[in-house]
Amino acid sequence: MRGDVRPRRLRGFGCALAVATTVAAAALPAAAVADGPGAGTPTVVTLGDSAISGEAGRWAGNTNQAPSKIDALGATAYWDAPSGEAIRGCHRSRSAQAFIGGGVAGANLACSGARTSTVGTASGEDFKPGIDFYSDAQGRRGQALALQEYAATHNVRAVVVMIGANNYGFADVVQACVVDWLTSPTWWKNYCSDDSGIASRFTAARQVTETNNVRAALQRVAQAMTNAGYSSSQYTILGQTYWSPIPRGSGIRYSESGYTRQSVGGCGAWNRDLDWANDVVVPAMNNTMRNALASSGLTNTRLIDLQTALDGRRLCENTVGLLEERGVPTWQSGGAVDNSEWVNQIRTVTTLVGPYQLQESIHANYWGQMAMRNCLRQAYNGGTPRGGRCVRVANGLNAQGEPQMGLQ
Repeated sequence: MRGDVRPRRLRGFGCALAVATTVAAAALPAAAVADGPGAGTPTVVTLGDSAISGEAGRWAGNTNQAPSKIDALGATAYWDAPSGEAIRGCHRSRSAQAFIGGGVAGANLACSGARTSTVGTASGEDFKPGIDFYSDAQGRRGQALALQEYAATHNVRAVVVMIGANNYGFADVVQACVVDWLTSPTWWKNYCSDDSGIASRFTAARQVTETNNVRAALQRVAQAMTNAGYSSSQYTILGQTYWSPIPRGSGIRYSESGYTRQSVGGCGAWNRDLDWANDVVVPAMNNTMRNALASSGLTNTRLIDLQTALDGRRLCENTVGLLEERGVPTWQSGGAVDNSEWVNQIRTVTTLVGPYQLQESIHANYWGQMAMRNCLRQAYNGGTPRGGRCVRVANGLNAQGEPQMGLQ
């Protein structure tokens, strides 16, 4: 059975980063090195948490058979340095959206676990720099400072920011919902959505607080670019909302009764909690970014709305399935992208076996990352960035091997 009633604590919806400029440059192809502000190869830089760093980007779909059937990138999927990760657990995958190509360089400075401000600075803690100017004697940098140092020697035309989920404690919400489903019967359901410690995270007052935090992070991004020698007309800040990772209860293909929903699908939660997640949690996080952008006072911003980008391909959605449920041999088989889930299963102790990692749970996988890359390329718009709503427009893949997406 997939469900252990004592699941290990999920890592954040994102793991923050602080990268020295030498590390950031090492993540780019040699041709990306440029002369500085306004000169050289145009570059897109991504900042934020796991939703933009590329967490789960190793896996193309889900299966309960051999992991090799969905392993799109292999064991080095998250390497952003010659021999591993520059920051442990950062999970900046090669499928992350930053690398839009077409003569545009990409620098992925996001990392799994990030909040708007730096946490984990004490000895023994996982270091998760936020979008701030943190700096210490160990050479660790906040994401704003890393951007500033990087932008000073590269031609950054767009800075893409996705942040806020970890401020709300999204991973704690997921864990609470799964535990409540595993430990209560269908005739006496215990819902996470009415747990005081969970519901209180999304009050109107809390949303105001987190909007202020995200707004301050966006303003620090602008300050970093100013410090690096840019005027506001030389670059655009693209704020991104979060995608819904799982459908409402009526859209789940497994019954609430029994353990199949978690033991097979990896999506153990009551229908009522799934409805609440789509009606309250995701909108709260996304309104935080929308309102932060609108009140930032910055004139060079655009919004990319990803909330429905994965619809029809979400975890346990009744329009897709595991490879074995849809008769698809591997992720490379014809039609795999249209039959597979674009969000990774939620893994608990009993199914947390290598090479899967717990922090990959309920994140957009390889297909989801590539879909977002397609939309980001359209938002970059040849160097004249624009906003819009990212949606799936057709089946199949484009010439870059990405799902067919549109920016409306």
